This record gives sequence, C-alpha cells and structure tokens, in this order.
Amino acid sequence: MVQPPAPRGPAPARPPEPAADALERQIRRAWASLVDRADAIADDISLTLFEKDREWYDKAGQDLRADVRSSTREHVRRGILTMAGRAEPGKRATDVWRETGRRRARQGVPMELVLNAYSLGTRVLWEALLEQGNRQDLGVDDHVLLMAGQRIWNALDVQNTILVESYRREAARLERRDLQRQQSFLDGLVEGRGADPEFAREAAENLGVGVDEPVACVVAPFDESLDEPLRAPEDRLERAGRVSHWHVRGGAYFGLVPLGEVGHDDLLEMLTQIAAGRVGVAMAPDGIAGFASAYLLATRVAQTVPRGQTQVVAVTDRLPEVLLSASPEVASLVVEESVGPLLAQPQHQADVLIETLLALLEHNGSPTHAAEVLYCHRNTVIYRTKQIEQLTGRSLQVPRDRLMLVLGLIATGRSQQRSAAIQG
Repeated sequence: MVQPPAPRGPAPARPPEPAADALERQIRRAWASLVDRADAIADDISLTLFEKDREWYDKAGQDLRADVRSSTREHVRRGILTMAGRAEPGKRATDVWRETGRRRARQGVPMELVLNAYSLGTRVLWEALLEQGNRQDLGVDDHVLLMAGQRIWNALDVQNTILVESYRREAARLERRDLQRQQSFLDGLVEGRGADPEFAREAAENLGVGVDEPVACVVAPFDESLDEPLRAPEDRLERAGRVSHWHVRGGAYFGLVPLGEVGHDDLLEMLTQIAAGRVGVAMAPDGIAGFASAYLLATRVAQTVPRGQTQVVAVTDRLPEVLLSASPEVASLVVEESVGPLLAQPQHQADVLIETLLALLEHNGSPTHAAEVLYCHRNTVIYRTKQIEQLTGRSLQVPRDRLMLVLGLIATGRSQQRSAAIQG
C-alpha cells in the first residue's frame, strides 16, 4: 500500500553568514565599484607623477612617459581586480611588480621616482575608495572602508619590497654588464685596436669620451704584498669632476682618464694623494688611438721606480730612465762605458767618487759649488774630479762625456741618491 507523501512544511532557514565572510564580501564589493574607473584613476596618477617630477620626465622623452602611463593602467586595473576578488587566473600582481622593477632599472628611472609612484598610486586609490563610501547602493560603512584601506596600505609594503629587490638585482646586472663591456674596450685599446676607426668610435661611445679627446693612461703595478697601489682612484677623480675607467691587466692596475679641464700636473697631484706604490703616467694627446703607446710608456716609467717606493712619475719627466729600461743590454753597456770603473773601486771610495760626480753634474762641473754641498774643500773636489776622469776616461768638460756619465748614473739608479757615508 502506497503511503501518501508527507505534507511539506516551510523550507529550512539558511544559516547566517559568518561575520568575517560578510565583511570580506563588502570589501570586495567596494573595490569592485572602482573597476570601471580604473583607467581614469591610473591616468590621474600618471599626470600627477609627470607634473611632480616634470624636469626628469621631460628629459626622459615621450616613449618613457607612454610606457609609464600604460604600466600604471595595468597596475591599477590588476590591483583593483585582485582586491575585488576577480583576479585573472595565472596573472599574479607580484609578477607585474617584479617586471616593473626590472624595466625601470633598464630605463634608468631613479628608484626614488619609482617608489614615489607606488606611494602616490596607493593614496589616489584610497581616496577614490573613500569617495565610493558615500554611495548608498553599496552599503559600505566606515568599518568596511577602514579594513579595505588597511589592505591596500599593507599591499604597498609588499609591493615596495618586491620592486626594490627586483630593481636592485637588475641594476647590479646592468652594472656588471657595462663594467665587463668597458673592461673589454680597455683591453682592446691596450692591444692597439684604437687605431681601427670603427672600434675607436664604439669604445669612445661606451667609455664616454671623445674619439680625439686627450686622455692619460695610469699604470700601477701590484708589488709584493701590495693589494692596492692606488686607493680608490675612480672616487678621487670623480670628486674632481672627472670620469675614469679602471681595469687589471698583466699584474698591474691601469686606468684611462679623459683629461678635459684637468691638466697634466693636476692629475699627478691627485694621484700622488692616493698612491700607495709605484705609479706611472703617460699621455695620449691624440685620443684613444694612442692609448696603447701610452699604456706601454706608463708601464715602463712605473718600472723605473724602485720596488717598495711610493712615487707617481710621468714619462715625460723620466725619459732617459724609460729609454734605458727598454733595453737592459744597452743600459749595461752604458754603465760599463761610463761609471763602471768608479763602481769597481772599494765600497767607500766608490761611494765618495759617485757622490762627488753627482754634485759636479748638478752644478755644471763647478768644484766650488760642489764643495759647498759636499762639505769639503774645493781642492778636495778638484782632486776627486781628476780621479773620476782618469778612471772613466771621460772629461766633465766634454758634453758627450757628461751625457754618458749622467746616463750611467741613471742606469744604476744613483742619479737621485746621495751616500750618507760621506755626509759631514
């Protein structure tokens, strides 16, 4: 027997919506109300940015301003959709922030301007949301607005963290790339490729110098237990308004310095203030095409300074030393044919004769003036002069003989020294 159906009663009541869910729904509804205004809000943000930093954006050009406007629209629309619970699948806001950080670093936009843009955008969005609070149809009260505002300001902290990290990583990558590129050009110039007009043009462009602009080459060898023959030369020159480029090659630290307003003597003075070892300087007055020759000369003049000494020397001030150092065989022969017989005497006598010869050469062969600096009698100097001329076979009255004696002293490294043994 079929039983009749039980009479229907009233439908069971729906359980009440949890307070948290209700609040979330209202927050999303409030943000969703801004979707149709997303592009207008974004354009307002962009125009405010361009006005606030007008000087920088005017220099940046139309293409970058257009990119900022397009990017701001994408950020605002995606941000509103995300907070409205309508984010597009597979498109995360964090990916946009990271890409923006990378792109702005590549475009050279200062990080301060990028962060200012995010802060401004957040404020404008918050103000737009507050305006929606006056709409009766949304049913948004002050508590909902407060919670929605907290959400967007908290998101700003996350945005800034992600963007700064992405920006700095990309900026560091670009800096490494540029540095490697600059160092590659420096190597090419040292190898003589500056004579190639195409390479010279490209190198000049990347190094920020004129092709024909006079430049200096600075070479500082890494001597034993000397990690820094020059202390931060790039910083020191930058403070003087000069851009410079530095690299390491063949056991030496070398740099290219565009001269510009900096004169030869000014450059030597600046380098002397930061030198911790041997430093050689040579000029390429015709520009980077002559940098290879300047590098060779700067290297050689640095090598004329005894190891362990701290001294900055220009090739033009030590040409004889450079000439002799370029040919050890010639230097040895010059010594043998000039001061070699003096050095062959017993140590004390050799020191006395060399010291006397130095004094005579410094005072144009005058025994009177030489005696004054040697603290001895004039006749003593005359006697030593005869000894020198007899031993060497060279006369101090003959210019060519004097030249040979000077070169001999230079080749032995005695040209700037005085023996303490005969003082007093």
